[in-house]
Amino acid sequence: MPTLDRQDGVFVLDIGDTENRFHPDWLAAVNALLDEVEKAEGPRALVTAASGKFFSNGLDLEWLFANADRADEYVGGVQALLARVLTLPMVTVAALQGHTFAAGAMLSLAHDFRVMRGDRGFWCLPEAEINIPFTAGMSALIQARLAPRTAHEAMVTARRYGGHDALAAGVVDRTAEEDAVRRTAVELAAAHTAKAGPTVGTIKTRMYARALEALQEKEFTLN
Repeated sequence: MPTLDRQDGVFVLDIGDTENRFHPDWLAAVNALLDEVEKAEGPRALVTAASGKFFSNGLDLEWLFANADRADEYVGGVQALLARVLTLPMVTVAALQGHTFAAGAMLSLAHDFRVMRGDRGFWCLPEAEINIPFTAGMSALIQARLAPRTAHEAMVTARRYGGHDALAAGVVDRTAEEDAVRRTAVELAAAHTAKAGPTVGTIKTRMYARALEALQEKEFTLN
C-alpha cells in the first residue's frame, strides 16, 4: 500500500511496489496521505514515486468489470484524484522508475514535472489497443498537458515511449539512470518548496479550468 516519507521540505509519496493499479482501497490510501501533505505547514513540495517494475498500470480493470454497477462511482473517484493532483497547492514531481500506463500515465501528467528512467520502461496510453475510450475528462487532461501533436499520437496510436523518446516529445521533463530517478525528482521538487501555498493552487485551478470541469463529470461510458 502507499506510504509517505518526508525529506526536509519534500514529501515523497510511494504508491507501491506492484502494478499499483487504482483499486478503491488504493485510491482511499493515496487520498489520505495527500490529506497529510496538504495539512502540513511551511515550505513543501511533493514527489510521487514507486518501487519495482511499474510506476502504475492504471485502472484496476479486474475490480471494475467485477463491479460494473459501481463504474460511475469508481471512474469518478479516479478523475477526482487526477483533478486533485493537478491542482495541489505546491510543486509536484512524478518519479517514473518503471512502466507508466493508462491512468497511471494520466496521473503522471497531473504532476507539474516528470522524471523518467532513460534506459528501460515505457510511458503509454494504450486505450486504443484495449478498446476502452478515454472519458471526456481524461481526454481534456491529456490535451491540456501535452503538445497537440504528441497528444494525438499518444492517444490514437497507443505509442510506447521509452525515456529518451518521452523526453524528446515533451512527455517528461528529465531522464535519469535507474538509481537516480527518485533522487533527481526530489532535487527538482526541493528547488520549489518555497512556492507552496494557495497562490500556486489558484494558478493551477485557473490554468486548467476546462480540464477540471471535464474531470468533474459524474456519468461515464467505457465503450
